[in-house]
Amino acid sequence: MLDKLGEVAVRTGLNVLPGQQVIITAPLDAVPLVRRVTEHAYKAGASLVTTFYADEESTLARYRFAQEATFDTAADWLAKGMAEGFRAGAARMAITGSNPALLAGQNAEHISRASKAAARVNRPAMEIITNFDVNWSIVATATPAWARQVFPGVPEQEAVARLWQAIFEVSRLTSPDPVAEWAEHNAILHKRAAFLNNANYAALHFTGPGTDLTVGLAEGHDWAGGAEKAGNGVVCNPNIPTEEVFTTPHRLKVDGYVASTKPLSHQGTLIDDIRVRFEGGKIVEMHASKGQDVLARVLDTDEGARRLGEVALVPHSSPISRSGILFQNTLFDENAASHLALGQAYTKCMRDTDGQDTNALAARGANSSMIHIDWMIGSGSIDVDGLAADGGRVPLMRQGEWVIAA
Repeated sequence: MLDKLGEVAVRTGLNVLPGQQVIITAPLDAVPLVRRVTEHAYKAGASLVTTFYADEESTLARYRFAQEATFDTAADWLAKGMAEGFRAGAARMAITGSNPALLAGQNAEHISRASKAAARVNRPAMEIITNFDVNWSIVATATPAWARQVFPGVPEQEAVARLWQAIFEVSRLTSPDPVAEWAEHNAILHKRAAFLNNANYAALHFTGPGTDLTVGLAEGHDWAGGAEKAGNGVVCNPNIPTEEVFTTPHRLKVDGYVASTKPLSHQGTLIDDIRVRFEGGKIVEMHASKGQDVLARVLDTDEGARRLGEVALVPHSSPISRSGILFQNTLFDENAASHLALGQAYTKCMRDTDGQDTNALAARGANSSMIHIDWMIGSGSIDVDGLAADGGRVPLMRQGEWVIAA
C-alpha cells in the first residue's frame, strides 16, 4: 500500500516531468513513504530528489528553551532557497503527518510570533504555490503522534494501523488500479467545476443552523477541482485526497454570519464552535467555545487575515465525511465538508491575470495575506444557492449534497 501511495503521489499528484527536480518536505516518521516517492520520482525521470525532514522534538525544544527575543527569527536563507528552486522549475511534494497537538501548552505569543516570522520569509515561495506556477502536491503519512490524537485511548500500534487504513481508503488506493480511479474521480470534479464556470454566478448563499452567509465571487473567478494544469504546463493533483471544487471569493463582498461544523486544528489548539459575522468582506465579530484566543491571534496576523481567500464546495457524502474521523489535519478535514479559507487567495482561480499585479488583482477581489487557513462550514444541514448577477437564484446543494448531476 505504501508503494501504491508513492506511485499515486508521483504519477497522479505531481506528474513529474523527465529531467525535473523534486523538493520534498516531510516529518522524520515519513522516511518509508519518502523512499517510495523518491523511487517512483526517479522512475518517472526526475533528475534530482531532495528531501528536507522536520524533527518535532527539535521544534518543541525551541518553545521550551529558546530565549524570549528569538521568536521573531526565521530561516530566511532556506525560504529563499526554496523559492529559487521553484522558480527554476522544481516540483514540490509536501508529506504531512505532524502531531496536531505538538505545541499544546506552549506559550501562545511565542507560537504566534514564530508563525508570523515564518510566514513572512516563506511568502515568496508560497506565492509561487498559490499562483500554481509549478506542479505540486500534498500526501499524508501516518505517524504515531498523529495517530494517538486521532484515536485517543487506542494502543499506539493499533492507532497507527487504523490511521494508515483510513488514509489508504480516502485517498482511493484500495482499488486494483488507483491511478485509473483517480482519473475517473477527476473527471467528476471537472464536470462540476465546468457547470459552475458556465453558470458564472456572482455569489453563493449558504444557509443552515447558525449560518446565513452570502459570499460574493471575484471578478473573472474560475472554479477548479481535481487535476489542473500548472503554469509550467504540467497537469497535477495538488491534494491527495481531494473532494472539493473551489474558487476565489471577492474580498469586499462577503456578508452575514456563519458557524463552523467541525473543529479547526491550528498549531496545537483545537478551535471549536467558530461563529463569525462578516461585513463588507471583513470579519467584524468572532466567537469560539474553545481556542478563541488562538483564533483572535490568527485574525490579527495582517489585514487580509480577516477576509476570505477561498470558498469550496464538498458533498456531505464524501469518503472523508463518511469515515466519521476528525483527522485534525486540513488536507483531510477540508475534504469532509464545504469550507472557507481565511487569508491568501488562489489567484490561479481567476481568469486573464497575465500582467496584473497585486493591486490589479485586489481590485478584482483577490485577497492578500501571509496566511491561508481552511475551516469547515458544510454539513448535512447546509444548503447552497448560486446567485446570478440579475438576481436569479439556483439551488446547488441541498442538505449538503449536490443538486446538479455528477
